[in-house]
Order: sequence, then C-alpha cells, then structure tokens
Amino acid sequence: MESNSRATTIAELLKQQTALMEPGEKLPSVRELSKRYAASPVTITQAITALSSLGLVRAEPGRGTFVAARGEAAEPDYAWQSAALGRTRVDPVRAGRFGAPGVGEQVQLSWGYLAPELQPFDELRTLGVRSAKSHRAWTMAPPMGLPELRSAFATPLGAEQGDVLVMPGGQQSLVFAMRTLADPGATLITESPSYPGAALAAQAAGLHIAAVPADAEGIVVEKLAETLARTHATLIYLQPYCTNPSGAVLSAARRGEVLALAKQYGAFIIEDDWARNLSLDAMAPPPLFLQDPHGHVVTIATLSKPAAPGLRVGALMARGPAAERLRTARIADDMCVPPLTQEIALGLLASNAWPRHLKRLRAGLLERRNAMMAQLEASVPSARVPITPSGGIHLWVRLPGGTDTTALTAAAREVGVLIGDGKHYFLDEPTAPYIRLSYSAASIVEIQEGVRRLASVLPAS
Repeated sequence: MESNSRATTIAELLKQQTALMEPGEKLPSVRELSKRYAASPVTITQAITALSSLGLVRAEPGRGTFVAARGEAAEPDYAWQSAALGRTRVDPVRAGRFGAPGVGEQVQLSWGYLAPELQPFDELRTLGVRSAKSHRAWTMAPPMGLPELRSAFATPLGAEQGDVLVMPGGQQSLVFAMRTLADPGATLITESPSYPGAALAAQAAGLHIAAVPADAEGIVVEKLAETLARTHATLIYLQPYCTNPSGAVLSAARRGEVLALAKQYGAFIIEDDWARNLSLDAMAPPPLFLQDPHGHVVTIATLSKPAAPGLRVGALMARGPAAERLRTARIADDMCVPPLTQEIALGLLASNAWPRHLKRLRAGLLERRNAMMAQLEASVPSARVPITPSGGIHLWVRLPGGTDTTALTAAAREVGVLIGDGKHYFLDEPTAPYIRLSYSAASIVEIQEGVRRLASVLPAS
C-alpha cells in the first residue's frame, strides 16, 4: 500500500494545477491521473479528497471532479478553541520528538524499538492467526486482564496475580499511574537525565515536575532527600535498571536508601522496568517491587520493547489501597485491553519461543551495541560513552564542550541520520552536550554507516 505521504505529494501537485484552471473546469479522470503520477487509484482518490476538503474541487458522482469557484469555501475559524481549551499541558516540542521509525534511506539511530529482524515476527504471526480463531479473543476480557496473562507477568517478577493489571503498553501505564496516584498540581520527582515520555505523562496528568541529578549509580540519594523535603512530593519516577538514556543501574546501596526515603516521606515510586528483558552482559537485578513490603513501589512492565512496538501490552503491579484504586480507575478508563492482543501476548509468554527469542535478541543487541561503540571510537574519537550499558538499547554519548546538539541533530538529519538530541532528556539545562544513539532499530551495516555520516557533520574540535 502506498503511504499517505505519496497522496499528500500528489494533492500538492493537483493544487498547483487547479490554480491554473478556470472554475468549473473538469480534472482528468482518476485513471488518467493514476497513469500520470504512477500511483494507485486509491492514492489519487485520497489526494482528490484532500483538495475537496479544502474547497478547491467538487466531486459530482457520475460526472467527474471540477474546479470549485474561487472563494466558494470559507476558511475555518478555530480561534474559539484556544479560549475553550486553555493552556496546553503537554509540551509540543518534547512530544514532537516521538516520531516514526524513519523513511527511505534514513538511518534510524533514535528509534526506541526493535528492528523487524529482531522481532519474533513468525511467532507473532502464527499466534495471531491461532488467537483470532478463539472465541475468547472476541468477547469481553476481565477489566484487570486475562488471569493467565496476569500470572505470566507476575511469576517472573515474584509477584502475585492479584497485584497485576494488564495495560495497553508502558506509556499508557505511566500516564494512568501518575493520574491515579496523585492529584493535578502535585509534584513528581524524576531523575535527570531521564525518559522524555515520563515528563509528557506527568504533564498529561497535570503534575509539576522536579528533577534530581543522577550519575552512574542512579539517582543521587542526598539530592532526592532534599527535593522530597522541599516539594513534599508523593511520586518518584525511576528506571532502576538501565536508565533511558544513560544506561545507569541503581546500585544495591542506593536501592535500599531510596526505599527508606519513600517510606520516610510516604511517597510512591513508579518503577519503569522497561529494560528487564533487554539485558546484555548480565541478568537484570530483581525489581524494587520485591524489596518493598509496604506497597511504596508500583512497577511497570512492557512487551512493546522486547517483542514488537505494535504489541501494545504491558502490566502495572501494585499492592494495598493503591492497587484497589488503580483497579477501580481502570474500569473508568476502558473496559479492557483488547482480548485478541492479550491472547497473542499470553501465547508468546507461555511458549518455548519466548526464551528462544530473548536469547536471540540478547545476542543481536549485544553485537549491535559493540559495533556502535567500535564505530564511534573509530569515527568520532572526540566522543565519550560514560557508561557502557549492560542492557537496554541506547548509548548516551557525550560530545566536546560547546557542541550545539540541536544544530547537530538537524545536520545529521540532512545527511540521512536520525539521532536523539540530548537536550530532550533533561528537564532543565543539560549538564553537557549529549546525544542519544539507539542501536536496536538499525542493522550493523546501517549503524556503521550512520555513525560515519554523523562524524561528517560534527564540527571540528
């Protein structure tokens, strides 16, 4: 199927053509336009529909499409919406960085998901066909999720089935947890640098955000204590294993200190456990959830990262009254994650294909990580990777002082390489010039070529 961008391009060409035509003049037929633009009739129809919505042409069934009279369609007036909507919560600049996986010859070094060849596509296709034949896939699932799927998420993490809510992916879990566990106007504390999607989730929930610095051992505990005392925050967002973007792992000593602070200040920790199935050099440490007997930790797991971006299935784990509140709010949000998707996820987790996939995935990601680091050393010797990540899919790359990372990101795009501007991972001013490079969405050959192209646009040191 041709992309919508093709229809947009043809619509622009037709718009220029109609500007030179007289009102009432007939456009060539869909068949003629298909030949002229080497496009399918569906794409041509989409382009004409776009012009029709602008009032530039009018379609008359059985007769054809004609140029509309000039001034026939009034420009829509949306000014009233700005007053009705009030101030926007979600930062459009930060949200805009969540783009598509790249097109054409672009080398994708910023996409936070797996390349197609790293996904268990054959297994998912087989499971999809099999699951679609099940009557259970087309009836209502329990709002908390299929019991077997809840157990499949719970067992590897040492949790109970009753602790688990099945969710439509990790990002939705973040927004849902923040919105449910805190009132608008409350403060969320997050380590910095950190995942920009957490900031977007907090904004969507109407929360203020306070940043606490982090280093190679995770969030700096002394600064966390100061910020808790100052803000009276009751929510802390952490990625204890392989922080996106830095790759830091919360040290054993700090894990206990962070839990003690949560207990002292009566705060929840939202533990984003996104990288648990993406370990490379060593097994991931147990989740904070297991060290917490008093219900301070709410853990988020996802299949979208280690399986496929379109498999929007995750889990939220909580205990105590917070778990009950989350279960109640879940019913208000939607009736259930689509049962077909849950059946596919359950089939994957319960099959022998899952551990085989994780083994293949670990080998593939490790090879890509090492290739990216070697190419950086060869092509960009002025760059430094402070932490060699033991898991995950990103490298956090420090560049020489004075580098304008926003300009570099734009220059890289011009030579066909997509990278992550490090400024987006800090809530406040960045501590140094960084970029984030992802090694999961490109092949080794593409990674090597992408880094070489990046080196070609780096300013001379």
